[in-house]
Amino acid sequence: MNDRVFLITGASSGIGAATARAAHREGYQLVLAARSADKLDALVKEFGPEKALAISCDVTSMDDQRAMVDQALEHFGRIDAVFANAGRGGSPGGFSEADHESWRALLMTNVYGVGLTIQATLPALRRSRGHILLTGSAAGRATIPGSMYSASKWAVTGIGYNLREELRGTGIRVTLIEPGMVDTAFFDQAPAHALQDRDIANAVLYAVNQPPHVDVNEILVRPTPPMD
Repeated sequence: MNDRVFLITGASSGIGAATARAAHREGYQLVLAARSADKLDALVKEFGPEKALAISCDVTSMDDQRAMVDQALEHFGRIDAVFANAGRGGSPGGFSEADHESWRALLMTNVYGVGLTIQATLPALRRSRGHILLTGSAAGRATIPGSMYSASKWAVTGIGYNLREELRGTGIRVTLIEPGMVDTAFFDQAPAHALQDRDIANAVLYAVNQPPHVDVNEILVRPTPPMD
């Protein structure tokens, strides 16, 4: 029986919800965090309250993040894996014309929020010699004209690399999950050949289910180009 505890931020929809379902199928106990409590409650009902805990959390608030960890430890006693998945998309207009106020929310969630999740969960992960996974992006490995979103995901790539060096020798593994275009609500209209959220969930579970001596540093997942 799998008694490991998996904490997922941004768990209410898309990649987060798909990962929660994949982890549930493999017997993980789940801590599901997001701003939308209603959707989380529906997932807990689907999985059963003995296997899942829903927590309303704004990842840009350290108070919320610490409360999330406290509730997780009170309920399950440990945290073995953390998927820092909460994120926001960009807005059109490039650096010349985009709504500059939208950048604040994007960067606070995609960069600052990831940092807070890491800092809040590390004490528990040190005790369990656990695993932390970050949702980066193929956009964090490419040059996209005028894209603040891409810049934020470049930052996540850097966080992953630098965190891995900080934790070297602790037994904690760090994995960057870097999807290409995924057919979720994140995009207004994804092309027919886009990835499905379950494809990324499969990548996450592949990384966390490796034996402790195997550290999967990065998984870059792109859709297969359409046939001519």
